[in-house]
Amino acid sequence: MTQSRAVVLASRPVGEPVHSNLRLETRTLPAVGQGQVLLRTIYLSLDPYMRGRMNASRSYAKPVEVGEVMEGGTVCEVIESASPSFRPGDIVLAHSGWQTYAVQDGRSLRRIDPARGPVSTALGVLGMPGFTAYVGLVEIGRVRPGETLVVAAATGAVGSVVGQIAKIQGARTVGIAGGASKMAWLRELGFDVALDHRSPAFRSELSQAVPAGVDVYFENVGGAVWDAVFDHLNDFARVPVCGLISQYNETSAPAGPDRLPRLMSAINTKRLVVQGFTQRDFVSTHYAAFQRDMSAWLSTGRIKYREDFVDGLDNAPEAFFGLLKGRNFGKLIVRIGDDPTRPTP
Repeated sequence: MTQSRAVVLASRPVGEPVHSNLRLETRTLPAVGQGQVLLRTIYLSLDPYMRGRMNASRSYAKPVEVGEVMEGGTVCEVIESASPSFRPGDIVLAHSGWQTYAVQDGRSLRRIDPARGPVSTALGVLGMPGFTAYVGLVEIGRVRPGETLVVAAATGAVGSVVGQIAKIQGARTVGIAGGASKMAWLRELGFDVALDHRSPAFRSELSQAVPAGVDVYFENVGGAVWDAVFDHLNDFARVPVCGLISQYNETSAPAGPDRLPRLMSAINTKRLVVQGFTQRDFVSTHYAAFQRDMSAWLSTGRIKYREDFVDGLDNAPEAFFGLLKGRNFGKLIVRIGDDPTRPTP
């Protein structure tokens, strides 16, 4: 029997999650059954959606139950296989969660070809975040040449790809993030304008950056950034709602007047399209095209990416808490075990 170290949900957070909501424990895994494989985790993806899984409230996906392993995308090495599709040594994309080893059904796995690039990118630019950016623009944003696109959390795994794809499609791009180093990265990525939401003059700087208004606002944040962008939305603007990270820890409605009537009026009079989405709804129809297009853009240098690595499963909780506060810079990944595809130093 294989022993696996795992981070489990110890209790449901009320507001901001704390260390006591998560527990590190050792588990004995079941034997590998027919069609299953034993996986050794190499990389674990940390993503904002995980905060929602800690709640018991209804959502588009089942919550993590108290006592269960925290869920998450992983890159793993196959150690033992009773599946005809995989053999030991294969590198696969899984959803095995915050643990060092896992037993999974082979049908739930996708093989990763290390020849295409670092296997960690299967959790970022070539994985769920990159695909989220792609389908959000293709299906909802529908950005056109000459239009103005604004994206919040623009240096994150999703936002950075949104801006670069929009630029490839001929749009004018405005990225919003926090801090001087992130502003510099946005300019390196080719954004036309980089705005720091921490600036005391953020609202006026945004007004100057979008003199012709906003045609597409890719929403990752909510809160004060949404309030600032809202007034600049043009008639027929599209708002793909990917996430609302500024609100994930809220336990009550925001202070101030009820904003809903004004929002509904704008949706009506400006004929806005405001649509929430999750990338899983488009896998069967768009994933192959995404892999084709993104691989081509990466190979020609039209898309750049940044990865933010943290070492060790023990450090995953603190890294996750930092993610919710915007401390990461790029795609946040926990290095759980050795990567056999990387050359030995």
